[in-house]
Amino acid sequence: MITAGSLAPTTKPGPSGPDWAMRLDAWWRAANYLSVGQIYLLDNPLLREPLQSHHVKPRLLGHWGTVPGLTLTYAHLSRIIMARKQKMLLVAGPGHGAAGLNAAAWLEGTYSEFYPEVGQDLDGMRRLFRQFSFPGGVPSHASAHLPGSIHEGGELGYCLAHATGAALDNPDLVVACVVGDGEAETGPLATSWHATAFLDPVRDGAVLPILHLNGYKIANPTLLSRMPRHELNSLLIGHGWRPVEVTGTDPQEIHEAYADALSLCLNGIFEIQGSARAGRVHGGRRWPMIVLRTPKGWTGPDVVDGKQVQGSWRSHQVPLAAVREDAHHLALLEQWLRSYRPEELFEADGSPVPLVRDHRPLGTLRLSANPVAHGHTQRDLRLPEPFAHRVELTEPGKVVAESTRLLGEYLREALRLNRDQHNLLLFAPDEHASNRLDAVFAETGRRWQLATEPGDDHLAHDGRVFEVLSEHLCQGWLEGYLLTGRHGLLSSYEAFAHVVDSMVGQHAKWLHTAAQVPWRRPVPSLNYLLTSHVWRQDHNGASHQDPGFVDHVLNKRPEVVRVYFPPDANCLLAVADHCLRSRGLINVIVSGKQPALQYLDSRRAAAHCAQGLGVWRWASTDLDGDTDVVLACAGDVPTQETLAAVEVLREFVPDLRVRVVNVVDLARLAQPEVHPHGLEDTAYREIFTEDKPVIFTYHGYPWLIHRLTYRRPGHEHLHVHGFHENGTTTTPFDMCVLNEIDRFHLALAALERVPRVAGRLGHIRQQLLDRLAEHQEHIRRTGEDLPEIRDWTWNG
Repeated sequence: MITAGSLAPTTKPGPSGPDWAMRLDAWWRAANYLSVGQIYLLDNPLLREPLQSHHVKPRLLGHWGTVPGLTLTYAHLSRIIMARKQKMLLVAGPGHGAAGLNAAAWLEGTYSEFYPEVGQDLDGMRRLFRQFSFPGGVPSHASAHLPGSIHEGGELGYCLAHATGAALDNPDLVVACVVGDGEAETGPLATSWHATAFLDPVRDGAVLPILHLNGYKIANPTLLSRMPRHELNSLLIGHGWRPVEVTGTDPQEIHEAYADALSLCLNGIFEIQGSARAGRVHGGRRWPMIVLRTPKGWTGPDVVDGKQVQGSWRSHQVPLAAVREDAHHLALLEQWLRSYRPEELFEADGSPVPLVRDHRPLGTLRLSANPVAHGHTQRDLRLPEPFAHRVELTEPGKVVAESTRLLGEYLREALRLNRDQHNLLLFAPDEHASNRLDAVFAETGRRWQLATEPGDDHLAHDGRVFEVLSEHLCQGWLEGYLLTGRHGLLSSYEAFAHVVDSMVGQHAKWLHTAAQVPWRRPVPSLNYLLTSHVWRQDHNGASHQDPGFVDHVLNKRPEVVRVYFPPDANCLLAVADHCLRSRGLINVIVSGKQPALQYLDSRRAAAHCAQGLGVWRWASTDLDGDTDVVLACAGDVPTQETLAAVEVLREFVPDLRVRVVNVVDLARLAQPEVHPHGLEDTAYREIFTEDKPVIFTYHGYPWLIHRLTYRRPGHEHLHVHGFHENGTTTTPFDMCVLNEIDRFHLALAALERVPRVAGRLGHIRQQLLDRLAEHQEHIRRTGEDLPEIRDWTWNG
């Protein structure tokens, strides 16, 4: 059955000859056969002898239930690609059905091109089967090993966002996206239906969602499959889509209906794009999509041990679980495999027969050979000279500037330079102006396809800035954009970057795996700017105070993660420029947006950031003698309080020899065998000493610094101050006092560990405590910090 709703039928090309359905069905049966073989078989790939238990894998791993829908969709997409010579990318949300996707790539010949040992012959088929979910083989998900994939599907929820990101700035591309009905229950996927409000029919490609309702997830029915059809239709229409439904259990009927549905949808897409590109209509049209209803585990075992399997949740993973031990299960498996009639599908040497082999597009039109999916269509980024937007300094610690505001000017110029390249986008959860990046609106607007009203601010059909109040959606769009070879940056309030903790973990795994796949090119890096950070969320309070995202990121593979804490605007410009030029990485930049003191001119900032950390001689007092104590810092507010602590120490103990060390690249603290940016122990010892106390003031949770340095020489002398979850609505300086990273606590911590001042420590301690008491009294009386703290500048 096909229901086109309000989508008017238009002309479509013929289905590629009178025998198109027979060829398509043969290909589909071959793909399903190969999928079952991957889940079950070690040997006897074409059943040339009766199936025996030793032909079956000892551990049966994989997900069969979604495979028939994936292979069916692949077969039909291939048909319409051949008919229209249309460039298409497939994003498979149920990536756990990778057996079907592996089978499709093998039938297209791409798998054997990239992996010659898995040839299109009997031995290659045996290898294809054996390697699946097997030690030393390939995973059961659509990871980076799979030709044509940009989406693993390990964690469900991101397929439609990835598909949308891939379509941005790819005007000739159609991205087909299979959305599993279990996946459709996730928050990120539910948000992703809003893509219609952001896709520009002039500059962007199109997304064709295929909502596959097979009725069940791993143990329960799915919500959308049980929703009354008119309600589901209304839900999708409300999100800006025009659903076309394909339903049935008879393969021939489904083939006819699916072919018609795809033709209707492609015609609808081209009509929308054609009108917009001709300047006739822009917006106000609903994009077509498909709702595909087929049984879960279709074509597999119907009933096993008296229980319904096909069309139920029991087919989600391995329908026959005891094949080696149970002769009846073994017989059912052989019956299942032979039901696809492999003797009609494969030659004696194991290669696909012409009927199957010829059902595929040619060259890079094959879904598994699209160069967009492999990083082969990258567009190089043009970047301005970062220090054209520098802060001019004659001496450190005197000038005040908003670091991210200057970064906004740099990004504005980057957008201008790439205006014709269409290869740079910015993403944020409604926070570009809040985060002081609003200079970009002099060059571009906020992407918006819906109605506008008087008073709307910088909305544009073709805007290069994407703002939507969903961190999931911002990151998903950006990942899809990066994985298809373009560049971008995501800015967020620091505390709410945690919303995408699991997404960054998935992306890190993808990048690490992709780096080991020789036919994939490294793609542009995923760049985060975390601002509105913990130390300047004094007005919002504890709900907005959490610096732990960097801890999470640094738990990932060291080859692909980097964390930077630029102490001022010029350092932020240097770091951002470096990150935007990088590839194959996840870069996290933490920088405040509030007015703050500036320390390094552009020349020194460039050198300091290139080194990653270093001694600030201009702030140190140990130039002519042995060091008494090292004051180290990472982060803009910790840097300010560390420098202020130097002045406090100079006031109370003028002869104290203090070394100031500033850290920009946090991974420099690790050893080289732990992280590729790690310092050798010799260099670390030269900077931090081996036997002197180190008071380290860190932006985030202090135990991260201990974790990075626990094997370093002199670690027993390292004392880290950082955030201890003592947050509330208070003044900026009081946030520091609450967590003991303020200048007075730092000065006291230093003096407590210098033996030669022990005799004077009692009097000094009392004076420092008196100043803290004065601070407390003042903020409770006036609601603001003491003027000498609020207006402090460096007096070196």
